[in-house]
This record gives sequence, structure tokens and C-alpha cells, in this order.
Amino acid sequence: MTQDMLNNKKYWLAGAGVIAIAAGALYFGGVYPPSGDQTAGTIVPAERYRDAQVQDADVQLADQSVAQLMQTDAFELMVKDPSFRALVSDPGFAALAAYPKALEAISQNAEAFAAFARQPKALEALANNADAFASLARSRVADTASAEALAAMAKNAGASSNALAALADNAAAFAAFGRQPKALEAMANHASAFAAFGRQSKALEAMARNASAFASYAKNAKSFAADAKNAKNVAHMSANAAAFQSLAADSKAMATLDADASAFSAMADNASAFAALANDTDALSALGNAKALDAMARHASAFASFARQSKALEAMSANVSAFAAFGADAKALSALGDSVALDAMAKNASAFASLARNQKALDAMSRNAASFSSLAANPAFAQVAANPSFAAALSDQAFMDAMSRK
Repeated sequence: MTQDMLNNKKYWLAGAGVIAIAAGALYFGGVYPPSGDQTAGTIVPAERYRDAQVQDADVQLADQSVAQLMQTDAFELMVKDPSFRALVSDPGFAALAAYPKALEAISQNAEAFAAFARQPKALEALANNADAFASLARSRVADTASAEALAAMAKNAGASSNALAALADNAAAFAAFGRQPKALEAMANHASAFAAFGRQSKALEAMARNASAFASYAKNAKSFAADAKNAKNVAHMSANAAAFQSLAADSKAMATLDADASAFSAMADNASAFAALANDTDALSALGNAKALDAMARHASAFASFARQSKALEAMSANVSAFAAFGADAKALSALGDSVALDAMAKNASAFASLARNQKALDAMSRNAASFSSLAANPAFAQVAANPSFAAALSDQAFMDAMSRK
């Protein structure tokens, strides 16, 4: 009898142990007791981000907002995307993610921004004058003329006579032209005539200072030649008689003026702008720079375009070496004609200006063009990038460890 009781006691103890183990599994596994949310038939947010490799217990996040980000539908979609994972794993991406307003623009125009990233000084100039460059890119001649002109900036000024080679040598002068856009546009629209004038800088300076006195020659260029030969006896020419006489003796210059006599009226119509140029030391130097005026004549449509967006010309003049590098980069030149990218930059100008000073962010932008392009059509990426907790997540080691184990 005693032996039977002992055997029964063993069975009871074994059974109790099984029950205890099962109960513990149910309790710690979250099955029992049921939470209020579970009894209501909903999914507890903390239970959403689970898989066989990474469990919630593996991710001990100090910032609960990061945990909440990980529970969003957008994040669940993005974490499975190899392009997103490539971005997150880039050591410089955390720096780039600090500019959430720029991220979507970059993803929509990845190749353009990758090209911009290679020239941070130019990118900063673009961002600080984004409206002007966006307008330039939309202009009728921007795709060809501005690209052609910018390409010429990459040339050595002493060895090349291409478009803006003179700008690289005379940046301050062309910036001064940009400060008088009406005069610059008139010169660009009559570039050959002004190149002819420029062969005698003192004559051009006299005309700039007293443009209205020369207006009548627009109707009869030959009368200009006659007066110039007799400049000592012509009131508005006598102070610079030798320069006007030399101009009159230049048959090629006279033929050019005869073909475009309206250059005189263009100057008179913008008399105050030309007077301002004549009173600006840098601009006056440019008026006497025959190479600069010849370059303008060869690329008149580009300069006419620049004249309508003088802030862009000033920005390029102040950052010649950076834009010169653009001129040697076909993708960068193409990007300068991308009005969509420049419009996006204009809408987030301060973010891009700041980003241009962050080399780690620029490197990440340049390295990940393919990943950004892949993510452009995925609205979930924009949602995650815009989440204020996303940048913090990239600095959370537990989060990054969890991502690396996915």
C-alpha cells in the first residue's frame, strides 16, 4: 500500500511539473494572460515588427520614438527593400538623413544630385541662388547655350578662346556685368557690335557714359563712321578722339556696326545701366577686355540667358573653379539643365546649402545614386525619411545592429 502511494505521489509531482512548464511558456510567450488590446481583436504595436531573426527582445532601444518608427507600416515595407538597406548601411547616410526635406528631392533626381555632390562649392552656390538657376534651366536656350558656356569655363583662359574662358580670368568683371543685367542683356543681344566697340575701349567707355548722345547713329551707321573720322570736332567724341579715329579706321569693325546699327539704340534705351557700368571699376575693366567681349559674341545666346538671371551669373563668377569642374563633367552639365532638380532645390534651399557644407552627407549622396533611384517610386521611403525619428534611429546602435541581422 505504501509503495502504491509513493508511486502515485511521483506521478502527481511529474504532472504538476508539466503543467507549470506549460503555464510558464504561455505566460512568457504572451499568450496568457491576454491583454486588453488582444481581447479586442487588434494587434499590439510592439508585436508588429517580428521575424525569425530579429525579435523585439533583441532591440533594446533607449529612444521609444525609434521603437514606434519600427512599428509603422512604411518601415515594415522599407526594411525588406535591399536599396533601403544599402542606404542605411552606408556609414555616411546618417549625416545625409539629418536633412529629411532634401532626401525626397535627392531620390527623385539621384543622378543630378550625385553630380552636384562632387562639387560642394558649386552646390552651395546653386542652393543660395536656386530660383535663378531653376529659371535658367527652364529658359529656351539653357539646355545648349548655358551648358556650352559652362563647359568653356573648364578651359585654360590662356589657351582657349571658348565661351566663358574670359570669365575664369575676369570673374569680378563679369560679376559686375551681372549687377547691371539690362546692360548685359543689351550687350549679349548685340554681342558682335560690342565686340567691335571693345577693340577701342576708350571709345566704348565714352559711349557707355553718354549713351543717349549716340542714339541717332542707329538710323545711319555710316554717319557714325564719318563723325568718328572727324572725332576732334564732334562734341561727344572729342575727349577720346584718337580712340574713335582708330575705330573708324577698322574696316571690319565698321562693317559689323553697319550690319547691326541698332546696337546704338540698345545702349541708349539702357543709358542708366551703361552709365552705372562705366562708373564701376570692375565693369569698366571688362568693357576694355576685348577677349571677354569676343567670348560674349561667340556665345551670345548663353550670355543673353545669363543676363535674364544675373544672380546665376554672379554665383558662377564668385565660384569659378567649382563651376569650371562642372564644365568638365558631362553628368554635372546635364544636371545644370535639370529644371526639376533645381526646382526641388529651390523649395529646400536652406537644407541644400547646409548639406553642401557636410562632406559626409555629400559622400553618401554621391555613392548611393542607384539606391536613391530605386527608391524614388516608393512612397513608403518618403514617409520613413520624413519621420523625425528616422535620423535618430540611424544613430541608435541597437537599431543598426538589428538592421544588420535582417
